[in-house]
Amino acid sequence: MVSGGTHESQDDGSVVDFRGDPVDNSKTGGWLAAGLILGTELSERICVMGISMNLVTYLVGDMHLSTSKSATTVTNFMATLNLLALLLGFLADAKLGRYWTVAISATTTALGVTLLTVATSLPGMRPPPCDDHQRKHHECIVANGSQLAMLYAALYIIALGGGGIKANVSGFGSDQFDVRDPKEEKAMIFFFNRFYFCVSLGSLFAVTVLVYIQDNVGRGWGYGISAATMIIAMMVLLGGTKIYRFRKPQGSPITVIGKVLFIAWKKRRLPLPSHPSLLNEYDDARVMHTEKFSWLDKAAVVRSCEDGTEDLKSQAISTVTEVEEVKMVIRLLPIWSTCILFWTIYSQMGTFSVEQATFTNRNLGSFVFPSGSLSFFLFISILLFTSLNEKLLIPVARKFTNTTQGITSLQRVGVGLVFSIVAMVIAATIEKERRDKYVNQQEMISVFWLVPQYFLVGAGEAFAYVGQLEFFIREAPERMKSLSTGFFLSTLAMGFFLSSLLVSLANKVSHGGWIKNNLNKGRLDNFYWTLAVLGFLNFFAFLVFSWRHEYKRQVCVPNENETNQKVKTEGEQELEMI
Repeated sequence: MVSGGTHESQDDGSVVDFRGDPVDNSKTGGWLAAGLILGTELSERICVMGISMNLVTYLVGDMHLSTSKSATTVTNFMATLNLLALLLGFLADAKLGRYWTVAISATTTALGVTLLTVATSLPGMRPPPCDDHQRKHHECIVANGSQLAMLYAALYIIALGGGGIKANVSGFGSDQFDVRDPKEEKAMIFFFNRFYFCVSLGSLFAVTVLVYIQDNVGRGWGYGISAATMIIAMMVLLGGTKIYRFRKPQGSPITVIGKVLFIAWKKRRLPLPSHPSLLNEYDDARVMHTEKFSWLDKAAVVRSCEDGTEDLKSQAISTVTEVEEVKMVIRLLPIWSTCILFWTIYSQMGTFSVEQATFTNRNLGSFVFPSGSLSFFLFISILLFTSLNEKLLIPVARKFTNTTQGITSLQRVGVGLVFSIVAMVIAATIEKERRDKYVNQQEMISVFWLVPQYFLVGAGEAFAYVGQLEFFIREAPERMKSLSTGFFLSTLAMGFFLSSLLVSLANKVSHGGWIKNNLNKGRLDNFYWTLAVLGFLNFFAFLVFSWRHEYKRQVCVPNENETNQKVKTEGEQELEMI
């Protein structure tokens, strides 16, 4: 009989304790185990955000690179980190497992941040200082290749380690909850919110305390603290080994995808059987058969020999489970494509918006507000809306939808996209006002005029990140959970790469008139308006894909008291998108 479910059973041998024995739920997993795992992600955010949100000021001010090149360097670093998450998610699913991938990645990140500490502490790794007169006449000596080499090496080692952590820590954390247990299922719903709350908490510490230390004490001190934090988190992770639940790697998901696609193409001329029950291993399938993308079902068509018998060993064939897993991945692609632009908009908060702040009045008495610390308002907004989601929005929504989730993951993403569009409209308006006031009146506006764009992007991220993470983990096949997380993180990578591409196109179209080292002589507001228009068009594409998306079917394993319990799928909910 065909069965379906969001997760494989934890008593099927795929989930074990640290000795490799079947798990005892009373002694393993739960919030204690998940909390220890979250510490690694907290430290990763401290490291990565402490670098990315203030790196552009170091590249422009100390390494004397151009504003556009500095922005591209930062976005390429973040893009590579998130793209490597896809590779390391695949590696975890195929061979290493999530635990070992996170542990090795944490070690790599600590090594990279230590190298970055050395690169930014040694005077010989920077060009000579440049005063205001030299900057005005473009006489600053730009960092040479050898000075940039060590910096770039450190950044991309951090990208390698950070990618491994980001791809696997959320999946490893959610492995600590057994969805067959109603209490643990409810706890896992909140896990994603609390996961991102920790992410934001680490980021908030990075853009306040660490950025201040970097600007006022020294880059080496700021990055050294980040390295120490990651080493401590790695020790905490290893210390909790005995209470974790480990999901065994189940082979290469890429191989499964490639196999199904190849066999389906090879058998493209074969007719489909009269009923799907005639497909290979239909009765033993772990995933319910679906009609969509029926051309893939041909990979599971059983060819009969001349005598009418079936010899499965001599023919290339997939199972119904494998075919349905590939269908799940394909269903993710339209939503994946419309999530990219959100991260293009988000990336501006760590590049041009930081540079904007340097052309504003940042004086608070004798204290000068650090440009990179404007992200404080972004993460305060994330923390605020993440808390409101858990304490207010979801409980209220549950009363109307009668579902555990309250609102669907795609509804969260849609709200996030709207916030990002509004943020760019406001950013463009404020930038035009800032520039006009300086050019016409020689007056600098307060740095806090930039707060609304940070606050709105932060609010959008609180919805979009959690929604995307939940969507890609829940909608993917169980054995591809880490790969799916990497797939989600690749939207961040594509968003950052797209930002670099749009900067290059903007420079080419405007003949360098929009983005200049001196923003008072450029038209950065035009670039922001471009992002707002693209965001608006992207949002309508997202709505179309969301309406057409079919959520993964869920069937709950009945417990003692509810032998006929049925879980309503998201696709069966009569919900209004946005």
